[in-house]
Amino acid sequence: MKERLQTLQQEALNKVNQASTLETLQAIRVSYLGKKGPITEVLRGMGKLSPEERPVIGDLANKVRESIATGLDNKKADLEAEALEKKLETEQIDVTLPGRPVSVGGPHLLTSIVEEIENLFIGMGFEVREGPEVETDYYNFEALNLPKGHPARDMQDSFYITEELLLRTHTSPVQARTMGKYKGNKSLKMICPGKVYRRDTDDATHSHQFTQVEGLYVDKDVRMSDLKGVLNRFAKQFFGEEREIRLRPSFFPFTEPSVEMDISCKVCHGKGCSVCKQTGWIEILGGGMVHPRVLEMAGYDPTVYSGFAFGMGTERIAMLKYGVDDIRYFYTNDVRFLSQYYKA
Repeated sequence: MKERLQTLQQEALNKVNQASTLETLQAIRVSYLGKKGPITEVLRGMGKLSPEERPVIGDLANKVRESIATGLDNKKADLEAEALEKKLETEQIDVTLPGRPVSVGGPHLLTSIVEEIENLFIGMGFEVREGPEVETDYYNFEALNLPKGHPARDMQDSFYITEELLLRTHTSPVQARTMGKYKGNKSLKMICPGKVYRRDTDDATHSHQFTQVEGLYVDKDVRMSDLKGVLNRFAKQFFGEEREIRLRPSFFPFTEPSVEMDISCKVCHGKGCSVCKQTGWIEILGGGMVHPRVLEMAGYDPTVYSGFAFGMGTERIAMLKYGVDDIRYFYTNDVRFLSQYYKA
């Protein structure tokens, strides 16, 4: 039995030395050290030995097993090192080659436009306010002089959640909430940017979700000329000093008198072209003097306080400034389009 163990040891180590792959090594390990291997068979026959021979053969069997296992481990390490060396030789890296460019994102165009508008109006003393996108019917309509059944509600086809809750159709509710908070005891100068929702068919110029920036100034002796001055400064700083503005009479339930503002066409400089439909002007926003009824419902005395309000669509402003002809480009997340408007 002793000779048998020594023969198995020499036989196994020879095979290990001749092995050239890890798969061959694993087969040798299973063949000699597995439960059905020859060493295990030798140990099972130790019952036939005398008590004096058993410890001697058992000790030798353990040494043979350890010797074969050590040989397998060493050979495995050598084969893995050879494989790694061959891989490194075939996969050499030329460190002098230029690296692959890493694309860096940037702010969305609409985000940049909103921030630009905010910074412009903050420079004129306005503060930025925000409000909920899920709004009550009262703040979205009634507090803005649009009682239930008012025909002007049809102009803002709404997403109602319940009879009294809806997705806001404009950011004017933020103005109504803020005025109500002060209850006529404080002057107010604010803008409120945010998302709004209307049941509209999406096409090149319309979307069921879009962004607005609205402004409000309430104080004593606020006049229409103040509104014109603020809007004129906005147009020149945002679109260029050469731009001119004009105010046309209009109607909004929450302002009286109401106006719509046009800017001179940047393509034809007011001479008339296909962009401005031969008029020389392009409409960009609406506004007017805050209706006395709106002031009164918010707690302000309309005989003491007056104010102006205005609102603009961020997407329309962006389309005019950058010559974008389809509002859907802002929402389809095409990096080829969006990357034109930020520096990577």
